[in-house]
Amino acid sequence: QVQLVESGGGSVQAGGSLRLSCAISKSTYSTYTMGWFRQVPGKEREGVALLSAGGSSTYCADSAKGRFTVSKDNTKRTLYLEMNSLKPEDTAMYYCAAKFGGAACSSHWYNYWGQGTQVTVSS
Repeated sequence: QVQLVESGGGSVQAGGSLRLSCAISKSTYSTYTMGWFRQVPGKEREGVALLSAGGSSTYCADSAKGRFTVSKDNTKRTLYLEMNSLKPEDTAMYYCAAKFGGAACSSHWYNYWGQGTQVTVSS
C-alpha cells in the first residue's frame, strides 16, 4: 500500500509563495509518476504538475507554467511543488497523487492520493 502525506499549505497574500511537500511511503516510489492536483468545491480535480519516474516534468495547468516548479528528493522520498507569484485563483485544496507508469494529467489514472492540503491566496 502506498501512503502519501502532504504538508505546506496555508494562507498567503497574492504575490506570495508556498512550497508544498508530499512524502511517499513506498520505497520503490521511483518507478511511479507523482503529481499535484487541485480542487475547488463544485469543480473537477485539476492536474497541476507532474513528475514522471524518469524525472520529466509536465505542467498540466497553463496557469502553473512559469510560476510553479515540481521537483523531488529521492533520498527523502518527497515530492515538492514550489509555488510563486500566487494568485487568488490558485486557492484550492491541493492533493498529491501517484500512479505506476507514465505521466497523465487526468486524475482518473491515479491510484494513490494524499489527504490534501489547503492553499488560500487572498487579494
